[in-house]
Amino acid sequence: MNKTSASMQHPDHSDGRELLPLSPRACNSSLDPLGCQLPPGERPKRTGADYRALWKTAIHQQILLLRMEKENQRLEEASRDELHIRKMKLSYQEVGQCSKDALALWERKLTAPGRTTVPQDKEEMYRALCQGVPKGRRGEVWLLLSHQHRLRHRLPQRQQAPDTPYQDLLKQLTAQQHSILVDLGRTFPTHQYFSAQLGAGQLSLYNLLKAYSLLDTEVGYCQGISFVAGVLLLHMSEEQAFDMLKFLMYDLGIRQQYRPDMVSLQIQMYQLSRLLHDYHRELYNHFEEHDICPSLYAAPWFLTLFASQFPLSFVSRIFDFVFVQGTGVIFKVALCLLSSHEGEIVECDSFESIVDYLKTTLPALTHAQMEQTIAKVMEMDISKQLHAYEVEYHVLQDEMLEAGPLPDDSDRLDKLEKTNVHLKKQNMDLLEKLQAARQKIQTLETNVENFLSRESKMKHMIRSLEQERAAYQKTIERMRSCLPPDALTDVEMTQIKTGPNGKAKTTAKKP
Repeated sequence: MNKTSASMQHPDHSDGRELLPLSPRACNSSLDPLGCQLPPGERPKRTGADYRALWKTAIHQQILLLRMEKENQRLEEASRDELHIRKMKLSYQEVGQCSKDALALWERKLTAPGRTTVPQDKEEMYRALCQGVPKGRRGEVWLLLSHQHRLRHRLPQRQQAPDTPYQDLLKQLTAQQHSILVDLGRTFPTHQYFSAQLGAGQLSLYNLLKAYSLLDTEVGYCQGISFVAGVLLLHMSEEQAFDMLKFLMYDLGIRQQYRPDMVSLQIQMYQLSRLLHDYHRELYNHFEEHDICPSLYAAPWFLTLFASQFPLSFVSRIFDFVFVQGTGVIFKVALCLLSSHEGEIVECDSFESIVDYLKTTLPALTHAQMEQTIAKVMEMDISKQLHAYEVEYHVLQDEMLEAGPLPDDSDRLDKLEKTNVHLKKQNMDLLEKLQAARQKIQTLETNVENFLSRESKMKHMIRSLEQERAAYQKTIERMRSCLPPDALTDVEMTQIKTGPNGKAKTTAKKP
């Protein structure tokens, strides 16, 4: 903190408010202890109290400097950790490169004043979405799209989600805890953020699923919800992901397919079947010939929004359009996937080969296939057909109810329900046994490790004793070589006998 040469040459212009030096001896002699300019020729007379004040000030400054350095280091480490986690979350290749114009457009929209209170042009938002979404700001884009949807479509009060704060829900207990914990390891098991057992990813996912199960008591927890929540967590914080999950479930109506009766899912399967019947008749006939119903392959697509089987980059792009168009996007993606693989599916000539192709081969899309599928989805419009098929389904259901079920069908349904209940109970028992077996295996592995450690220690001790015994034998040999012949004869005549109490007793036989 020494002054510059200019200030030393012109002491009249020195600033008395500068920081004091770390040593009181480095202070300018032309200043008094309070920093005031003294007349020329007068030297300040400092007392012990002045020196103590100067040292106290210097020590305080040094302490403050050290604290600032530690705080800066802590902030840098936190920033690095946050950057590492963010990079880990978004470790997927983007489907379709986002152009510079699209980046500039989203930057303007995400920073525009009143973006959450003033409705924006819906067509312009959709065109921007088609041009691409920057991966690093995808979570912000989803938040913006949800705000815009809520401004245009206000739900009735009875259909809105309960307004319970997220932190309050985390303090409560849920009856779905066992099911949630079992599914944590099954949700994105190969993704680095969720693969660590009870790591940061799984804990955040558990909090999110627990909070929603308490918020929506009718739905509670369903297996497919974990994948939807996982995709949201990869692009935003916990509380933001919880708000977006509520938006998807309530505002876009996705929660209907998770209800216990699953009527909405049945309607969706019927709509997909009718789309295949009207637009891909050959594929529809091939499925009918081998008794392949949509629920065999398409139910996971709808319940997880394709997240359980397809690449994350493809799923994230689907989510972009779901936030704008709702569940209709799922039908368009499913139809595009099936139509683009129609030739390969028709070549499968058995039930098993068709199901295996739909569940394993079809989801393994190349980057080019993903881009082609998204391009077809953007050009497709099937909203009128979906509405007509839904009305058709309800009409058919009303006709069936008016006709009434046949006695044989009623008995068969009762038997199937009982069998289903029995299988569910058996499944839960097997899961509990599996967990108990895993715990037992873990305990046995720990015991084996302990035994191996003890065995290693014992081997080391045996080697030490053998070395000690060899050293003793060498010492005895040296001592024998030093003894005179007559004494050596007496030693050789000595015998060691072991008594009944286990102690050695020495008896010497004299000649």
